[in-house]
Amino acid sequence: MKRGSIAIVGAAETTELGRIPGLSQLQLHADAALNCVRDAGISMADIDGVACAGESPASVAHYLGIQPNWVDSTSVGGCSFMLHVRHAAAAINDGLCNTVLITHGESGRSNVGRSGFRGGGAATLPGQFEAPFGGMGPTTSFTLPFLRYMKETGTTLEQLAMVAVSQRCWAGLNPRATLKEPITVDEVMNDRMIAYPFTKPECCLVTDGGGALIVVAADRVADFPQSPVYLLGTGESVETPMISQMADFTSSRAFRISSANAFAEAGIQHSEVDHVMIYDAFAHLPFYGLEDMGFCKKGEAGPYIAEGNTSPGGELPVNTNGGGLSYMHSGMYGMYALQESVRQIRGSAAAQVEAANISVCHGVGGMFAASGTIIMGTQETL
Repeated sequence: MKRGSIAIVGAAETTELGRIPGLSQLQLHADAALNCVRDAGISMADIDGVACAGESPASVAHYLGIQPNWVDSTSVGGCSFMLHVRHAAAAINDGLCNTVLITHGESGRSNVGRSGFRGGGAATLPGQFEAPFGGMGPTTSFTLPFLRYMKETGTTLEQLAMVAVSQRCWAGLNPRATLKEPITVDEVMNDRMIAYPFTKPECCLVTDGGGALIVVAADRVADFPQSPVYLLGTGESVETPMISQMADFTSSRAFRISSANAFAEAGIQHSEVDHVMIYDAFAHLPFYGLEDMGFCKKGEAGPYIAEGNTSPGGELPVNTNGGGLSYMHSGMYGMYALQESVRQIRGSAAAQVEAANISVCHGVGGMFAASGTIIMGTQETL
């Protein structure tokens, strides 16, 4: 993708976030899509590309009355939407479509009408080779590598707790956040243990919600009412569906490849970045994200976060909506991270970072199985 050739001109979340028992998963996709096309000043008839995960694009297109020329159902977990943005950019640049709608909706808490591309059981690789040894999903599997990380880097439980504390500070500035009350390191460490070393505040929320984006060629931005958000760089990669088979428990290969490609495509230095979103299903992910993307050296993320650098007033604002720990987390969080990056670049975020011209939005899929990185900027960055 040529830097700045693609722009996001529509972005919106569902009307409500949190607990939404009156809407099915498909209706959450639709609610987000309707809000998004309204934000972009267009109609469903203007859309000729559809991408989504968790639901089939056939279901979404049919429900919304769209007749697309291009669809993408890439589903690699919570960062699928970062990959959709990247794939949409490639499709638009190749002339396959002009106006792409990317949607997400998930009834993670109310469990109404959940469907889509799901599978599992004993026949899967994790089912055969990990489940017999006690791995029972993210809390008991995703957290395991961090024990090795802590041993090798000397990272402390206090530093881990600071991730939850920092993001609660950001959430306190966001009216739509689920959890807004400030917390302390001691409160985090003394809360209910979920899976060592993670207590409840260090694990993601379980909520309902959704979001949507409109992606077009940059030479069309004058046709839309919102300030355009330009794509500067993109990246994606995968590693393994089994946490036990990571090449290195202290680093994500998918994170490194995805972010390196995005930074190379954007042609920027880390010092130029004003804002970062790192998918935080659990509190350890910002450690991996900061280090694997190159913002910190190995083992330095803990002290960096503990010193307040990622908190309000810090030198590198991270997860400014409150993240998956305090804002919301419906199960596939990547869309909400993208939404916050767009808001920051537009200058419309609840906790707006001053002079936010470049935002890096980095996602994880599965349990370190996949990654997607999207770097966004303003007109001034082109």
